[in-house]
Amino acid sequence: MHTSVREVDIPSEPDSSFFLRVDWSGRGLGSGFQLLLTDGQDAWRGDVSEAAVRGEAEELEMTTERYIQDLQQALTETETSVTYSFSLTPSPPDRSSTVTLAYEKVQKDISFRLGSVLLKAVLEPAEAVRELLIHSLQRGNTLEHSNQKLEEENQRLSREQQRITTELKRYAGGKEDLEAELYSRFVVVLNEKKAKIRSLQETITNLKETSCRSSNGQKNEDLVKSDRTAGQEEDEYGGSTDEEPEEEQSAAASASSTREPTPLQDPVSSRLPSAPQMLQQQVQQPRTCLMTSDPPPPPDGLNFPKESDLKKTITLILMTKITYFLYWIHILKVMDCNKCIYKDCFCNIL
Repeated sequence: MHTSVREVDIPSEPDSSFFLRVDWSGRGLGSGFQLLLTDGQDAWRGDVSEAAVRGEAEELEMTTERYIQDLQQALTETETSVTYSFSLTPSPPDRSSTVTLAYEKVQKDISFRLGSVLLKAVLEPAEAVRELLIHSLQRGNTLEHSNQKLEEENQRLSREQQRITTELKRYAGGKEDLEAELYSRFVVVLNEKKAKIRSLQETITNLKETSCRSSNGQKNEDLVKSDRTAGQEEDEYGGSTDEEPEEEQSAAASASSTREPTPLQDPVSSRLPSAPQMLQQQVQQPRTCLMTSDPPPPPDGLNFPKESDLKKTITLILMTKITYFLYWIHILKVMDCNKCIYKDCFCNIL
């Protein structure tokens, strides 16, 4: 059961104060409610059924939910910007008779009746007033306890706020200290990194200078070596170009004579017995001159030939030998004697 008490103003009775008590069950006034009106001396009581509530809503062409909402705001005085007015008939009310309480909604200088209820006089108004006072006291005590709890909660929240504020200040101070410490460490690390970068740059510069000096020295050494090599080549090319000693020529001639075929085996070789010897001598003469380790000193006043002239001479000699070699190959193929002579001639030439 829900109970609400409020003071109502009756324009027809300005000198009297009326109090209205509403009792209902359920979530709202849609299921019916009971009214008790008193001025402190007399009391009137009445009931409103659920059907009456729906009938009033249909008469006003309003939805039931909207009508119940307006009705509850008018009778229980919930906070709203809309004004409600009450009227009591007959006026002044008869203590021993019935009265009609009507309630209207006033909005923008326009009022329309929400409903009315017939109230009967209570035989013992003192008891009704006592119940009203008891309910008011209980409601006051309940509100006082609730207010006390709210004050305690407010105090607790205030203490919590102070604690949180203190913690925040401490955290803010710690944050500033930590930032200062981190900044100092960062400065130290940054300076170390800068010093390391500078040292690395100096090392790179020194390495570049060292590599440049070493490359220049290597180039100078290469130039000196190339000059020495050129001098040695000039010394080698400036050696003697005389014929081989007679002992070597006689030994080569005897070796070639042992490998030559007899006149019966090769008529061509019998007609040209000195051709292999001539070819062998021509091949061995420049080889001997080039491979001699200790060439004889040139006579006084003799000029060395130029390197280009020596290269031309060597090229001419090689071309001559190749021509002789190809000539003998052709002859041997024609005479079908290459099995015994071709190998010897090739070995002697090489």
